[in-house]
Amino acid sequence: MGESRQELVAWLNDLLQLNITKVEQCGTGAALCQIFDSIYLDVPMARVKFNVNTEYAYLQNFKILQGCFTKHGIDRPVNVEQLIKCKMQDNLEFLQWSKRYWDQYFPGGDYDAVARRRGSGAPPAAAAPATRTSAGAARRGTTPTAGPRVGKAAGGGPGSAALLQENNTLKETVQGLERERDFYFSKLRDIELLIQQACDEDPEIAKQEDGLIAHIQTILYSTEDGFEIPAENEALDDQETF
Repeated sequence: MGESRQELVAWLNDLLQLNITKVEQCGTGAALCQIFDSIYLDVPMARVKFNVNTEYAYLQNFKILQGCFTKHGIDRPVNVEQLIKCKMQDNLEFLQWSKRYWDQYFPGGDYDAVARRRGSGAPPAAAAPATRTSAGAARRGTTPTAGPRVGKAAGGGPGSAALLQENNTLKETVQGLERERDFYFSKLRDIELLIQQACDEDPEIAKQEDGLIAHIQTILYSTEDGFEIPAENEALDDQETF
């Protein structure tokens, strides 16, 4: 039987010096990339994006992970479409397998996770100052003893810890809302393309003022009072910002 969710999260945070709170966060692909970087030290971590919240950005991270698998002959299917949905069971199973692989192939020694992902836009390290993870401690799933570990920022207390927890909760809520927004937007876009295709094939249906196509288009393009449709160049800029 594999490790529990709590054990895996603790191991992941010790190894990578992160503040991951649940296995679903592995659905971004970033932490998984760094697990294998700790083994081979050749994953292009500067290209791995941590602070992202779109499935497109997750896909880019998984492309990097799949490149690592191909390079090292790792014969393990990566069900990207399932993992990027950030569902617990899919990510738990893949993380359990990753942990077993790491136990078998990690070469030992120290791994400076913070230094390896510098420049990747990753969040601050879980401990300060940055320390190198002890291979033996991480392998056992316990807290490394090589170097100081500081659980709280200097001057922190119960109040700051509560604010940090609230901030993390709000971030997770926003990320969930953005994923839901992207999901429904893609559905509406698919409907729009189907309507355009139907109108191209039979231009007469587009002229029917009281027809089904006209009613669907009215729903698709209606806006609320006070809402302004952004200019096309502004929309493109928003899409390119992760």
